[in-house]
Amino acid sequence: MPRSEKKRLDNRFPPSLFAIYLGVLLLMSGIHIGLVTLVNERQWSAPVQILIPTVYWTLVAAGLTVFTRSKIVQTYDRPMKELARAAAQVAQGDFSVYIPTIHATDRYDYLDFMILDFNRMVAELGSLETMRTDFIANVSHEIKTPLAAIQNYAQLLTKPSLTKEEQENYTAAILGSTHRLSVLITNILKLNKLESQQITPQCEPYDLCRQLSDCALGFEMVWEEKEIDFEADLEDKAAINADESLMELVWNNLLSNAIKFTEPGGKVSVCQSVSEEYAEVSVADTGCGMSKESVRHIFDKFYQGDTSHSKEGNGLGLALVQRILTLMNGEISVISEEGKGSTFTVRLPVAAKTEE
Repeated sequence: MPRSEKKRLDNRFPPSLFAIYLGVLLLMSGIHIGLVTLVNERQWSAPVQILIPTVYWTLVAAGLTVFTRSKIVQTYDRPMKELARAAAQVAQGDFSVYIPTIHATDRYDYLDFMILDFNRMVAELGSLETMRTDFIANVSHEIKTPLAAIQNYAQLLTKPSLTKEEQENYTAAILGSTHRLSVLITNILKLNKLESQQITPQCEPYDLCRQLSDCALGFEMVWEEKEIDFEADLEDKAAINADESLMELVWNNLLSNAIKFTEPGGKVSVCQSVSEEYAEVSVADTGCGMSKESVRHIFDKFYQGDTSHSKEGNGLGLALVQRILTLMNGEISVISEEGKGSTFTVRLPVAAKTEE
């Protein structure tokens, strides 16, 4: 803590205040001696000689008591009562509370810093409450949609006059909705564990190129079905230092999104390169692309820029990707243009070279 700040923190009751008390008491004592001398010279009666000093010191004591009380109220009582009232409002869920500081900026003491910390705490709580409310609203909406679909198709299956083809279609729709619901819950649990640090990444060197090849081959049937031209430009081997199981989620999410948003006959490409410090992987597609507004929010939870594909996802994939890369000391960026596709670029630290 800087010396000037420490000095301000210790100045709630400055030495000058006690100097005032001492000066007042000395002055009152001098006046008392003067009164006693005057009474003796005038040779007033004994009752008067007793009454005058008593009345005098009663007035002095009352004045000092009133002054001390006002200083205590001004210095501690009033700010603490205001702080207590504000704390009670926050406890009742009101996060719009704000307490002004007692002094100007250049004269802050420790009560002012306490008030500033309180205001900052309330602002953070308000932000967390807003995020919690939005999260619950989004989760409720995402869960309600597949549940409503399951309910509707289940009611249709109860009709006796259904053809075999209709039964198969309705059953497939129910299975699709249950799969979407399962993926949503799984992603929520994974994201929650990552954010609460219940999952500890086990970072160790492994071959990035092998993992990218395996993940890409996992989508082979999908891109062939959509007649998408898939290209991969990978090195023979590239070692990175990361958690292999978590990074598999990253590549699967990026590849799934690229294929999902690319129209039949389009192109998806994966490029990988290595520098001295980082390994870089780019996943590009020729899909619908995104607006500038979508790019700004693409890593937010439950955000879906293209609502035409909302039934195929839940808006948690990229939030999960960003959180994993943060834990891996990596980073992700996106370049996109509406109607021309998107390119997601991931950078990860390479594994330290060891002598064989």
